[in-house]
Amino acid sequence: MPAYRFEALDAAGRTSTGLIEADNAKAARAQLRAQKLVPLSVSPIGAVADTPGAVRLRGRVFSTTALTIWTRQLAGLVGSGLPLERALTALADEAEDPRQRELVAHLRSEVNAGSSFAKALGTAPREFDEIYRAVVAAGEQSGGLGQVLEKLADDLEERQALKARLVGAALYPAIVSLVAVVIVVFLVTYVVPQVASVFTGSKRALPWLTVAMLGLSDFVRQWGWLAALGLTGAGVLLAYALRHDGFRESFDAAWLRLPLLGRLSRGYNAARFAGTLAMLAGAGVPILKALQAAAETLSNRALRADALDALVQVREGAPLAAALASKKRFPGLLAMFIRLGEQTGTLPTMLARASTQLGQEVQRRALQLATVLEPVLIVGMGVIVMLIVLAVLLPIIQLNTWVK
Repeated sequence: MPAYRFEALDAAGRTSTGLIEADNAKAARAQLRAQKLVPLSVSPIGAVADTPGAVRLRGRVFSTTALTIWTRQLAGLVGSGLPLERALTALADEAEDPRQRELVAHLRSEVNAGSSFAKALGTAPREFDEIYRAVVAAGEQSGGLGQVLEKLADDLEERQALKARLVGAALYPAIVSLVAVVIVVFLVTYVVPQVASVFTGSKRALPWLTVAMLGLSDFVRQWGWLAALGLTGAGVLLAYALRHDGFRESFDAAWLRLPLLGRLSRGYNAARFAGTLAMLAGAGVPILKALQAAAETLSNRALRADALDALVQVREGAPLAAALASKKRFPGLLAMFIRLGEQTGTLPTMLARASTQLGQEVQRRALQLATVLEPVLIVGMGVIVMLIVLAVLLPIIQLNTWVK
Protein backbone atom coordinates (compact mmCIF):
# COMPACT_ATOMS: atom_id res chain seq x y z
CA MET A 1 0.00 0.00 0.00
CA PRO A 2 1.53 3.36 -0.99
CA ALA A 3 2.45 5.95 1.59
CA TYR A 4 1.42 9.59 1.31
CA ARG A 5 2.64 12.77 2.93
CA PHE A 6 -0.23 15.04 3.99
CA GLU A 7 -0.91 18.49 5.32
CA ALA A 8 -4.29 19.14 6.89
CA LEU A 9 -6.21 21.38 9.28
CA ASP A 10 -7.76 20.07 12.49
CA ALA A 11 -10.97 21.31 14.14
CA ALA A 12 -9.08 24.08 15.95
CA GLY A 13 -7.58 25.38 12.71
CA ARG A 14 -4.07 24.13 13.45
CA THR A 15 -1.95 22.69 10.65
CA SER A 16 -1.11 19.01 10.96
CA THR A 17 1.40 17.09 8.86
CA GLY A 18 2.37 13.44 8.73
CA LEU A 19 2.25 10.19 6.79
CA ILE A 20 -0.69 8.02 5.90
CA GLU A 21 -1.07 4.75 3.95
CA ALA A 22 -3.85 4.34 1.43
CA ASP A 23 -4.56 2.71 -1.91
CA ASN A 24 -4.61 6.07 -3.69
CA ALA A 25 -4.67 9.80 -2.99
CA LYS A 26 -8.49 9.88 -2.94
CA ALA A 27 -8.59 7.17 -0.27
CA ALA A 28 -5.95 9.05 1.73
CA ARG A 29 -8.11 12.19 1.72
CA ALA A 30 -11.12 10.12 2.80
CA GLN A 31 -9.13 8.74 5.74
CA LEU A 32 -8.15 12.26 6.78
CA ARG A 33 -11.75 13.46 6.64
CA ALA A 34 -12.75 10.44 8.73
CA GLN A 35 -10.26 11.67 11.33
CA LYS A 36 -12.00 15.10 11.26
CA LEU A 37 -9.12 16.70 9.37
CA VAL A 38 -9.43 18.98 6.34
CA PRO A 39 -6.79 17.87 3.80
CA LEU A 40 -4.78 20.70 2.25
CA SER A 41 -2.31 18.59 0.27
CA VAL A 42 -1.71 14.87 -0.21
CA SER A 43 1.37 13.78 -2.16
CA PRO A 44 2.86 10.30 -2.64
CA ILE A 45 6.28 9.58 -1.19
CA GLY A 46 7.15 7.28 -4.08
CA ALA A 47 7.90 8.97 -7.39
CA VAL A 48 9.52 8.23 -10.69
CA ALA A 49 13.33 8.53 -10.61
CA ASP A 50 16.20 6.56 -12.14
CA THR A 51 14.64 3.34 -10.85
CA PRO A 52 10.94 2.67 -11.52
CA GLY A 53 9.00 3.29 -8.31
CA ALA A 54 12.01 4.87 -6.64
CA VAL A 55 11.44 7.07 -3.64
CA ARG A 56 12.23 10.75 -4.23
CA LEU A 57 14.03 12.40 -1.32
CA ARG A 58 16.38 15.36 -1.32
CA GLY A 59 19.94 14.30 -0.59
CA ARG A 60 21.11 11.25 1.27
CA VAL A 61 18.92 10.19 4.18
CA PHE A 62 21.40 7.81 5.83
CA SER A 63 25.00 8.65 6.50
CA THR A 64 27.35 5.70 6.88
CA THR A 65 27.01 5.82 10.66
CA ALA A 66 23.23 6.22 10.54
CA LEU A 67 22.86 3.31 8.12
CA THR A 68 24.97 1.10 10.38
CA ILE A 69 22.86 1.97 13.43
CA TRP A 70 19.61 1.50 11.52
CA THR A 71 20.73 -1.88 10.19
CA ARG A 72 21.74 -2.97 13.70
CA GLN A 73 18.36 -1.91 15.10
CA LEU A 74 16.48 -3.72 12.35
CA ALA A 75 18.60 -6.83 12.87
CA GLY A 76 17.80 -6.81 16.59
CA LEU A 77 14.06 -6.47 16.01
CA VAL A 78 13.88 -9.12 13.28
CA GLY A 79 16.23 -11.45 15.15
CA SER A 80 14.01 -11.30 18.23
CA GLY A 81 11.13 -12.76 16.21
CA LEU A 82 9.26 -9.55 15.32
CA PRO A 83 7.72 -9.60 11.82
CA LEU A 84 9.48 -7.39 9.30
CA GLU A 85 6.44 -5.14 8.81
CA ARG A 86 6.14 -4.47 12.56
CA ALA A 87 9.90 -3.92 12.84
CA LEU A 88 9.73 -1.28 10.10
CA THR A 89 6.72 0.31 11.80
CA ALA A 90 8.66 0.57 15.05
CA LEU A 91 11.68 2.10 13.32
CA ALA A 92 9.47 4.58 11.47
CA ASP A 93 7.81 5.64 14.72
CA GLU A 94 11.16 6.06 16.50
CA ALA A 95 12.87 7.96 13.66
CA GLU A 96 13.67 11.56 14.62
CA ASP A 97 14.59 12.70 11.10
CA PRO A 98 11.40 13.31 9.04
CA ARG A 99 13.12 12.17 5.84
CA GLN A 100 14.20 8.94 7.50
CA ARG A 101 10.64 8.45 8.75
CA GLU A 102 9.31 8.92 5.23
CA LEU A 103 11.81 6.48 3.77
CA VAL A 104 11.08 3.74 6.31
CA ALA A 105 7.34 4.29 5.87
CA HIS A 106 7.80 3.89 2.13
CA LEU A 107 9.71 0.63 2.65
CA ARG A 108 6.95 -0.62 4.97
CA SER A 109 4.28 0.22 2.39
CA GLU A 110 6.19 -1.69 -0.29
CA VAL A 111 6.50 -4.73 1.99
CA ASN A 112 2.80 -4.54 2.87
CA ALA A 113 2.00 -4.45 -0.85
CA GLY A 114 3.69 -7.84 -1.27
CA SER A 115 7.20 -6.87 -2.35
CA SER A 116 10.21 -8.57 -0.88
CA PHE A 117 12.34 -6.48 1.44
CA ALA A 118 15.23 -6.52 -1.04
CA LYS A 119 12.94 -5.28 -3.81
CA ALA A 120 11.62 -2.57 -1.50
CA LEU A 121 15.18 -1.47 -0.77
CA GLY A 122 15.76 -1.28 -4.52
CA THR A 123 13.34 1.65 -4.70
CA ALA A 124 15.92 3.69 -2.76
CA PRO A 125 19.17 2.84 -4.61
CA ARG A 126 21.03 5.89 -3.28
CA GLU A 127 20.55 4.68 0.30
CA PHE A 128 20.99 0.93 -0.18
CA ASP A 129 23.61 -0.13 -2.71
CA GLU A 130 23.62 -3.31 -4.74
CA ILE A 131 25.67 -5.23 -2.16
CA TYR A 132 23.32 -4.29 0.66
CA ARG A 133 20.32 -5.47 -1.38
CA ALA A 134 22.04 -8.68 -2.48
CA VAL A 135 22.83 -9.64 1.11
CA VAL A 136 19.27 -8.90 2.22
CA ALA A 137 17.87 -10.95 -0.69
CA ALA A 138 20.08 -13.89 0.29
CA GLY A 139 18.91 -13.59 3.89
CA GLU A 140 15.27 -13.62 2.84
CA GLN A 141 15.80 -16.68 0.66
CA SER A 142 17.61 -18.58 3.41
CA GLY A 143 15.15 -17.58 6.14
CA GLY A 144 17.90 -16.03 8.28
CA LEU A 145 17.29 -12.34 7.64
CA GLY A 146 18.12 -11.35 11.22
CA GLN A 147 21.52 -13.05 11.19
CA VAL A 148 22.36 -11.67 7.76
CA LEU A 149 21.47 -8.15 8.88
CA GLU A 150 23.77 -8.57 11.89
CA LYS A 151 26.64 -9.56 9.57
CA LEU A 152 25.81 -6.62 7.33
CA ALA A 153 25.94 -4.22 10.28
CA ASP A 154 29.27 -5.74 11.39
CA ASP A 155 30.70 -5.23 7.89
CA LEU A 156 29.53 -1.62 7.78
CA GLU A 157 31.11 -0.96 11.19
CA GLU A 158 34.43 -2.56 10.24
CA ARG A 159 34.57 -0.66 6.95
CA GLN A 160 33.79 2.62 8.70
CA ALA A 161 36.38 1.96 11.43
CA LEU A 162 39.10 1.22 8.87
CA LYS A 163 38.32 4.37 6.91
CA ALA A 164 38.26 6.46 10.10
CA ARG A 165 41.68 5.16 11.17
CA LEU A 166 43.18 5.95 7.77
CA VAL A 167 41.70 9.45 7.79
CA GLY A 168 42.95 9.98 11.33
CA ALA A 169 46.46 8.90 10.36
CA ALA A 170 46.52 11.35 7.44
CA LEU A 171 44.87 14.26 9.27
CA TYR A 172 47.84 15.50 11.31
CA PRO A 173 50.34 15.55 8.40
CA ALA A 174 47.75 17.34 6.26
CA ILE A 175 47.19 20.02 8.91
CA VAL A 176 50.94 20.50 9.43
CA SER A 177 51.48 20.84 5.67
CA LEU A 178 48.68 23.38 5.32
CA VAL A 179 49.96 25.49 8.23
CA ALA A 180 53.50 25.33 6.86
CA VAL A 181 52.40 26.55 3.42
CA VAL A 182 50.39 29.43 4.92
CA ILE A 183 53.29 30.54 7.16
CA VAL A 184 55.87 30.36 4.38
CA VAL A 185 53.66 32.30 1.95
CA PHE A 186 53.07 34.98 4.60
CA LEU A 187 56.79 35.32 5.38
CA VAL A 188 57.82 35.41 1.73
CA THR A 189 55.15 37.84 0.53
CA TYR A 190 55.03 40.22 3.50
CA VAL A 191 57.80 39.88 6.09
CA VAL A 192 60.79 39.48 3.78
CA PRO A 193 59.99 42.50 1.54
CA GLN A 194 59.27 44.72 4.56
CA VAL A 195 62.57 43.95 6.28
CA ALA A 196 64.81 43.61 3.25
CA SER A 197 63.57 46.85 1.63
CA VAL A 198 65.66 48.73 4.17
CA PHE A 199 68.82 47.42 2.57
CA THR A 200 67.87 47.54 -1.08
CA GLY A 201 68.91 51.22 -1.32
CA SER A 202 72.42 50.43 -0.22
CA LYS A 203 75.12 50.44 -2.89
CA ARG A 204 76.73 47.37 -1.40
CA ALA A 205 75.86 43.95 -2.63
CA LEU A 206 73.41 41.96 -0.54
CA PRO A 207 74.10 38.34 0.46
CA TRP A 208 73.16 35.82 -2.19
CA LEU A 209 70.55 34.21 0.08
CA THR A 210 68.83 37.56 0.59
CA VAL A 211 68.89 38.27 -3.15
CA ALA A 212 67.41 34.84 -3.89
CA MET A 213 64.69 35.30 -1.26
CA LEU A 214 63.80 38.75 -2.61
CA GLY A 215 63.56 37.31 -6.11
CA LEU A 216 61.29 34.54 -4.84
CA SER A 217 59.20 37.11 -2.98
CA ASP A 218 58.79 39.25 -6.12
CA PHE A 219 57.80 36.22 -8.16
CA VAL A 220 55.20 35.07 -5.62
CA ARG A 221 53.67 38.53 -5.31
CA GLN A 222 53.51 39.15 -9.05
CA TRP A 223 52.81 35.69 -10.42
CA GLY A 224 51.56 33.75 -7.41
CA TRP A 225 47.92 34.24 -8.38
CA LEU A 226 48.67 32.96 -11.87
CA ALA A 227 50.45 29.90 -10.49
CA ALA A 228 47.51 29.22 -8.14
CA LEU A 229 45.11 29.61 -11.07
CA GLY A 230 47.22 27.22 -13.13
CA LEU A 231 47.22 24.62 -10.37
CA THR A 232 43.46 24.97 -9.98
CA GLY A 233 42.99 24.57 -13.72
CA ALA A 234 45.22 21.51 -13.75
CA GLY A 235 43.15 20.03 -10.93
CA VAL A 236 39.92 20.67 -12.81
CA LEU A 237 41.33 19.12 -16.00
CA LEU A 238 42.52 16.09 -14.05
CA ALA A 239 39.11 15.66 -12.44
CA TYR A 240 37.47 15.89 -15.87
CA ALA A 241 39.92 13.40 -17.39
CA LEU A 242 39.31 10.94 -14.55
CA ARG A 243 35.69 10.68 -15.68
CA HIS A 244 36.85 8.76 -18.75
CA ASP A 245 37.25 5.06 -18.04
CA GLY A 246 40.43 4.56 -20.07
CA PHE A 247 42.34 7.42 -18.48
CA ARG A 248 40.99 6.56 -15.01
CA GLU A 249 42.19 2.96 -15.29
CA SER A 250 45.65 4.06 -16.47
CA PHE A 251 45.85 6.66 -13.69
CA ASP A 252 44.82 4.11 -11.03
CA ALA A 253 47.33 1.59 -12.38
CA ALA A 254 50.10 4.21 -12.12
CA TRP A 255 48.91 5.07 -8.60
CA LEU A 256 49.35 1.45 -7.53
CA ARG A 257 53.00 1.60 -8.63
CA LEU A 258 53.83 4.39 -6.18
CA PRO A 259 56.25 3.20 -3.46
CA LEU A 260 54.14 3.90 -0.34
CA LEU A 261 50.72 5.19 -1.33
CA GLY A 262 50.32 2.50 -3.97
CA ARG A 263 50.88 -0.25 -1.44
CA LEU A 264 48.37 1.30 0.94
CA SER A 265 45.79 1.62 -1.84
CA ARG A 266 46.33 -1.98 -2.90
CA GLY A 267 45.91 -3.27 0.64
CA TYR A 268 42.84 -1.14 1.38
CA ASN A 269 41.03 -2.20 -1.80
CA ALA A 270 41.96 -5.85 -1.31
CA ALA A 271 40.68 -5.78 2.29
CA ARG A 272 37.37 -4.28 1.17
CA PHE A 273 37.08 -6.76 -1.70
CA ALA A 274 37.74 -9.74 0.58
CA GLY A 275 35.36 -8.48 3.27
CA THR A 276 32.52 -7.93 0.80
CA LEU A 277 33.10 -11.29 -0.85
CA ALA A 278 33.16 -13.03 2.55
CA MET A 279 29.87 -11.42 3.57
CA LEU A 280 28.13 -12.27 0.30
CA ALA A 281 29.45 -15.84 0.16
CA GLY A 282 28.55 -16.39 3.82
CA ALA A 283 25.00 -15.18 3.13
CA GLY A 284 24.59 -17.76 0.36
CA VAL A 285 24.95 -15.50 -2.67
CA PRO A 286 26.26 -17.48 -5.71
CA ILE A 287 29.99 -16.99 -6.13
CA LEU A 288 29.76 -15.43 -9.61
CA LYS A 289 27.20 -12.88 -8.46
CA ALA A 290 29.22 -12.26 -5.30
CA LEU A 291 32.37 -11.66 -7.34
CA GLN A 292 30.54 -9.23 -9.61
CA ALA A 293 29.19 -7.24 -6.65
CA ALA A 294 32.51 -7.29 -4.77
CA ALA A 295 34.38 -6.07 -7.84
CA GLU A 296 32.05 -3.06 -8.08
CA THR A 297 33.10 -1.95 -4.56
CA LEU A 298 36.72 -1.45 -5.66
CA SER A 299 37.45 2.26 -5.99
CA ASN A 300 40.65 1.56 -7.96
CA ARG A 301 39.63 0.91 -11.57
CA ALA A 302 42.76 -1.11 -12.37
CA LEU A 303 42.03 -3.55 -9.52
CA ARG A 304 38.38 -3.62 -10.57
CA ALA A 305 39.40 -4.63 -14.10
CA ASP A 306 41.57 -7.39 -12.66
CA ALA A 307 38.69 -8.62 -10.48
CA LEU A 308 36.34 -8.71 -13.47
CA ASP A 309 38.95 -10.62 -15.49
CA ALA A 310 39.20 -13.09 -12.62
CA LEU A 311 35.40 -13.39 -12.72
CA VAL A 312 35.60 -14.41 -16.37
CA GLN A 313 38.18 -17.09 -15.53
CA VAL A 314 36.04 -18.45 -12.68
CA ARG A 315 33.02 -18.56 -14.99
CA GLU A 316 35.12 -20.64 -17.40
CA GLY A 317 35.94 -23.13 -14.63
CA ALA A 318 39.16 -21.85 -13.04
CA PRO A 319 39.49 -21.86 -9.23
CA LEU A 320 39.09 -18.44 -7.64
CA ALA A 321 42.51 -18.63 -5.99
CA ALA A 322 44.24 -19.35 -9.29
CA ALA A 323 42.32 -16.59 -11.06
CA LEU A 324 43.31 -13.97 -8.47
CA ALA A 325 46.88 -15.28 -8.18
CA SER A 326 47.37 -14.46 -11.87
CA LYS A 327 46.55 -10.81 -11.10
CA LYS A 328 49.77 -9.51 -9.59
CA ARG A 329 48.21 -6.25 -8.45
CA PHE A 330 46.24 -8.14 -5.80
CA PRO A 331 48.27 -9.05 -2.67
CA GLY A 332 49.47 -12.64 -2.69
CA LEU A 333 48.06 -13.07 0.81
CA LEU A 334 44.52 -12.88 -0.56
CA ALA A 335 45.05 -15.72 -3.05
CA MET A 336 46.70 -17.82 -0.33
CA PHE A 337 43.73 -17.52 2.05
CA ILE A 338 41.27 -18.20 -0.78
CA ARG A 339 43.19 -21.34 -1.75
CA LEU A 340 43.01 -22.59 1.84
CA GLY A 341 39.30 -21.82 1.94
CA GLU A 342 38.64 -23.71 -1.28
CA GLN A 343 40.62 -26.71 -0.08
CA THR A 344 38.92 -26.88 3.32
CA GLY A 345 35.43 -25.78 2.26
CA THR A 346 35.55 -22.71 4.50
CA LEU A 347 35.84 -19.99 1.87
CA PRO A 348 33.74 -17.31 3.67
CA THR A 349 35.74 -17.79 6.89
CA MET A 350 39.09 -17.56 5.12
CA LEU A 351 37.97 -14.52 3.16
CA ALA A 352 36.98 -12.82 6.41
CA ARG A 353 40.38 -13.62 7.92
CA ALA A 354 42.13 -12.28 4.83
CA SER A 355 40.09 -9.08 5.06
CA THR A 356 40.98 -8.66 8.74
CA GLN A 357 44.68 -9.28 8.21
CA LEU A 358 44.89 -7.00 5.17
CA GLY A 359 43.00 -4.27 7.02
CA GLN A 360 45.33 -4.51 10.01
CA GLU A 361 48.35 -4.36 7.70
CA VAL A 362 46.99 -1.22 6.03
CA GLN A 363 46.41 0.42 9.40
CA ARG A 364 49.90 -0.47 10.58
CA ARG A 365 51.56 0.91 7.46
CA ALA A 366 49.43 4.06 7.51
CA LEU A 367 50.37 4.73 11.13
CA GLN A 368 54.04 4.11 10.38
CA LEU A 369 53.90 6.51 7.43
CA ALA A 370 52.16 9.17 9.52
CA THR A 371 54.73 8.69 12.32
CA VAL A 372 57.59 9.25 9.89
CA LEU A 373 55.93 12.15 8.09
CA GLU A 374 55.27 14.18 11.24
CA PRO A 375 58.93 14.85 12.17
CA VAL A 376 59.94 15.16 8.50
CA LEU A 377 57.34 17.88 7.93
CA ILE A 378 58.29 19.70 11.14
CA VAL A 379 62.00 19.59 10.29
CA GLY A 380 61.32 20.67 6.72
CA MET A 381 59.22 23.60 7.91
CA GLY A 382 61.95 24.55 10.38
CA VAL A 383 64.61 24.54 7.65
CA ILE A 384 62.50 26.75 5.38
CA VAL A 385 61.78 29.23 8.17
CA MET A 386 65.47 29.23 9.13
CA LEU A 387 66.45 30.13 5.56
CA ILE A 388 63.95 32.98 5.53
CA VAL A 389 65.24 34.28 8.88
CA LEU A 390 68.84 34.06 7.64
CA ALA A 391 67.90 35.96 4.51
CA VAL A 392 66.67 38.78 6.77
CA LEU A 393 69.49 38.65 9.35
CA LEU A 394 72.48 38.40 7.00
CA PRO A 395 72.14 42.02 5.72
CA ILE A 396 71.85 43.22 9.35
CA ILE A 397 75.02 41.33 10.31
CA GLN A 398 76.73 42.65 7.20
CA LEU A 399 75.65 46.23 8.06
CA ASN A 400 77.12 45.91 11.56
CA THR A 401 80.37 44.77 10.01
CA TRP A 402 80.45 47.83 7.76
CA VAL A 403 79.81 50.19 10.69
CA LYS A 404 82.71 48.72 12.67
